[in-house]
Amino acid sequence: MGARSKARKRALDVLYSADLRGESPTEALERVIDAGDGPPNDYTLTLVRGVAAEVVRIDGLLDQYSTGWSLDRMPAVDRNVLRLGVWEMLYADDVPGTVAVTEAMALVQDLSTDESPTFVNGVLGAIQRAHPADD
Repeated sequence: MGARSKARKRALDVLYSADLRGESPTEALERVIDAGDGPPNDYTLTLVRGVAAEVVRIDGLLDQYSTGWSLDRMPAVDRNVLRLGVWEMLYADDVPGTVAVTEAMALVQDLSTDESPTFVNGVLGAIQRAHPADD
């Protein structure tokens, strides 16, 4: 597993934890750092802080493109993988949209339900098609 893939997995851990605890991603990140779990990879910091800064827009897009599924109904892993994927597609200039989708699918394939890869691919694909200038 490459350094960026590991950073995505660690960012997902932080976002998932924040989601379950009802805290902000930045609070969860600070908690992890304060607990001495080792210094996070720079890309992990970028991802968590980026999602935290843009979560309102990201969640709005997820609501719009996840037909039939509200954010509250999604498994927490899927919801946070989607947030990471959308952030990378729209804000990470050095990550092609297809890479963001592929990496998101890899995360849910390992960590979520059997249906999750198809769901995540469909939602991220729809967002990617609707925002080609952001790719």
